[in-house]
Amino acid sequence: MEKIGRRFQGKVAIVTASTQGIGFSIAERLGLEGASVVISSRKQNNVDKAVEKLRARGIDVLGVVCHVSNAQHRKNLIEKTVQTYGKIDVFVSNAAANPAIDAILETKESVLDKLWEINVKATILLLKDVAPHLSKGSSVVLISSIAGYQPPASMAMYGVTKTALLGLTKALASEMAPDTRVNCIAPGFVPTHFADFLTRDEDRRKHLEERTLLGRLGTTEDMAAATAFLASDDASYITGETLIVAGGMPSRL
Repeated sequence: MEKIGRRFQGKVAIVTASTQGIGFSIAERLGLEGASVVISSRKQNNVDKAVEKLRARGIDVLGVVCHVSNAQHRKNLIEKTVQTYGKIDVFVSNAAANPAIDAILETKESVLDKLWEINVKATILLLKDVAPHLSKGSSVVLISSIAGYQPPASMAMYGVTKTALLGLTKALASEMAPDTRVNCIAPGFVPTHFADFLTRDEDRRKHLEERTLLGRLGTTEDMAAATAFLASDDASYITGETLIVAGGMPSRL
């Protein structure tokens, strides 16, 4: 982190679900590289705490409460960003829910709706609001998951929604070209509050570590570094791609 660049000087970045975990680390990384960052999550208290932490690191930050499945919240997030900064250069869609560990055919319809709504549909609806304000040369990064390639039994429907994001990346890259690039990262297993049920059990954690080639789980900073690369001009000739950041876990040929 000492040798961090300034690739986002003068840029404005929105990161959804960014008051903890991977989202927070992405916002922090973009901010340390010079971006003005707009962070959001569902609870005001979490937003305030995260804003304080980022400000303490010298980052210019705006915090907005946003439940991504609420149309008014989405509109407000974009409006406040544009009122404050006048433009949007980077949009990172990180919000996700995983309310089920049931088999797909045993999942309640209300849970299917929630997974689809938050993990896929909200990204599309947010981008509808964001698109008119994106500057030329802007970048969108969607956060998928290694589970999108081979949905595990314990989180099968979640995995399927993450598969949908791989297709959405391709479709949006085509639709938003040439002025906006759209890419995706597929994180492996990262010990965060969100993935707690997978990583808190010692045996399960060890099993996950053994499935990587590097013998360790990912960190939120690993995910932030990959996202910052795709969002930056260093990736100016990359669009429609998914970068797997999973320590060599099996994904595809």
